[in-house]
Amino acid sequence: MTTINANDIALGIESFGDDDAPLVLLVGGTTMLSWPDALCERLAADGRRVVRYDLRDSGESTTTDPAAPAYTLRDLAADAAALAGALGGGPAHLAGTGVGGMVAQLAVLDHPGAFCALTLVGTRAVAPGPPDDDLPDHDQATMSRLFARPMPDWTDREAVAEFAAAGAEILGDDPVAARAIAARVWDRTPGTAPTVQMANQMGMVFSRLDCTPRWRERLPEIEVPTLVVHGRRDRFFPVGNGEAIAREIPGARLLVLKEAATAIPDAAVGEVTEAMLTLGYWRPVLR
Repeated sequence: MTTINANDIALGIESFGDDDAPLVLLVGGTTMLSWPDALCERLAADGRRVVRYDLRDSGESTTTDPAAPAYTLRDLAADAAALAGALGGGPAHLAGTGVGGMVAQLAVLDHPGAFCALTLVGTRAVAPGPPDDDLPDHDQATMSRLFARPMPDWTDREAVAEFAAAGAEILGDDPVAARAIAARVWDRTPGTAPTVQMANQMGMVFSRLDCTPRWRERLPEIEVPTLVVHGRRDRFFPVGNGEAIAREIPGARLLVLKEAATAIPDAAVGEVTEAMLTLGYWRPVLR
């Protein structure tokens, strides 16, 4: 892991594979550890240069004030394009998960020349706040359970890891994997200030971000091959959000993971990897 300067800020990155191989750029949601190690390794083993990175105010990237970010969703999209350019090797296959998927949608719309393919995992095409009337919102019973829990001591690594594990169980994800990832995120967070730790663990920075103007109506402008991956059991962004994105991006391919919730489970890594690897050889039918 290291940092690289792009768009006048430092972004924390981790690279897998040959530096001369075609680039797959993975947008964290919000930290790079949202992307499974196994997926990065398998993509690299199949001849890709994989770079996953932290969004601003998370992980190793530039941290300013997570409670009041002085940048917008469009700035994060510009970061992705600048990072792809700084890494070199031509247009990148851009992939985003969760909030990183929102960044990725806008990055391809605003900077089309920087990217040759797009993968969107467990995301939606509107933010922040309530979705459009035709899109399913968060499952309210799940959200009530998730946010009714008392906050942990953000300076206590074990308490934070246990909090993440309990949250994953509510969401339908693997609590063991979530506990391990939360501990790794805690270790990579710059300092033990509660606000910074909370921002890294829960992606709270994004909830305060200016995401206007809307971009959903622009989805038909996307012309690169697109893969939309969504968990059938996702209670945070229910699968109807992924289905809508796949309908509105010309020729997009939809992959629904029947046993998945918000995270890519180990059992689905092979299926997702294969779909991403074949995406570059497939072209959408424009309409």
